[in-house]
Amino acid sequence: MTDQVIDDVVLDRLFRSARSVHTFKPDPVSDSTLRNLYELLKWGPTAFNSQPARYVFVRSAEAKARLTPALSGGNRDKTLAAPVTVIVAYDLKFFSDHPDETASAQMTKIFANSAELATATAFRNGTLQGAYLVIAARALGLTVGPMSGFDANAINREFFPHGRYQANFLANIGYADETLPRPRAPRFEFDDVAEIL
Repeated sequence: MTDQVIDDVVLDRLFRSARSVHTFKPDPVSDSTLRNLYELLKWGPTAFNSQPARYVFVRSAEAKARLTPALSGGNRDKTLAAPVTVIVAYDLKFFSDHPDETASAQMTKIFANSAELATATAFRNGTLQGAYLVIAARALGLTVGPMSGFDANAINREFFPHGRYQANFLANIGYADETLPRPRAPRFEFDDVAEIL
């Protein structure tokens, strides 16, 4: 396979023209679309192929009612209006239920006796997987609005009472309402934030 740059149309959709969205059309996001989203994002790399992220797609009115008390005031209305809100969480015991039993045994040796290392690995790699979710959603024609304005402890109590999963961030998902555009926020230039040594 030769290395080829993805064409500009795809790069625009994934990065240059893509943007965080706060207002969505009322169009529903189907089960099959959410499953396709996962089928893409699952291929993103994680350390040890650990795959610690866990996802709760909050779509029904009943589920949104459970989520609402944990939201900050600035996120409440847009989250209730979004077709889907995903809770991106991470599994503190990711190493114990891995689909590859050999990998699970190897990871258990490394992580079972160090909760601190397991937590750091789960958080870091679960966050990576959350970023893959954003890119995969854009690739499928969806728009995403990631959020951190919420009470993580309240979400953990409501959705993960077993204590094994921990909420990382939320993301509203749907199809953008282009009639309510917001100007795109500026980004740093390379020399402001990066160096080559």
